[in-house]
Amino acid sequence: MINWFKLSSPSTFYPVAGKLIPIFWTLAAGFGLAGLWISFFVAPVDAVQGQGYRIIFIHVPASWMSMFIYLVMAAWAGLSLIFNTRLSAMMAQALAPVGAWMAFLSLWTGALWGKPMWGTWWVWDARLTSELILLFLYLGFMALQASIDNRRRADKAGAILALVGVVNVPIIYFSVKWWNTLHQGASVSLTKAPAMVQTMLWGMLLMALCFWMYSIAVGLMRVRAIILEREAHTDWVRQLSEVKN
Repeated sequence: MINWFKLSSPSTFYPVAGKLIPIFWTLAAGFGLAGLWISFFVAPVDAVQGQGYRIIFIHVPASWMSMFIYLVMAAWAGLSLIFNTRLSAMMAQALAPVGAWMAFLSLWTGALWGKPMWGTWWVWDARLTSELILLFLYLGFMALQASIDNRRRADKAGAILALVGVVNVPIIYFSVKWWNTLHQGASVSLTKAPAMVQTMLWGMLLMALCFWMYSIAVGLMRVRAIILEREAHTDWVRQLSEVKN
């Protein structure tokens, strides 16, 4: 049995994360190659949007991950705030740039999709605006933590901001249902049959798995770097540095 509580120690989690990183990079590459092949070479041309619709195989998974990563980041930050656990705060800090990248990628690819379909790069649509707010929440979380010298205070302030910002995630998801927007509704739903052919669905799901594995790999790499920075005063980090040197 795995002692999960033991893994909450940075010194124990550090080597485990190092072993997991290559696995997730391999999975990301495998899912990505398969997903790109199906998305751009197997999936049929859309009857209405033509070839331009293929941007959704990047745009939709990036949008999903931007929301999911924020929820995970806020959960880690909340655990840090409640239980004052060091690794939880480090995990939240590590995930913020990954989530910000996914939010930016969602907005950027959305603009590339919107220009030929809507005739404009940007509109103050409910879905687009709330996704932009999500990007600002990520950037605000990182900026707030960086602006406070005391690490404990920075973690607490960031956690409060992250938890308050969670309210924006359901707004993003339900915005196309709550308001009359230009943005189309969901093509994939847990309660309805997918509104796309099977090859399109497989391409999108494989790309979503690729983005998921990528986010975990990068998050683990970042948290290892943060652990070394924050635990630099400890004996185990000094010993690790001596071994490397």
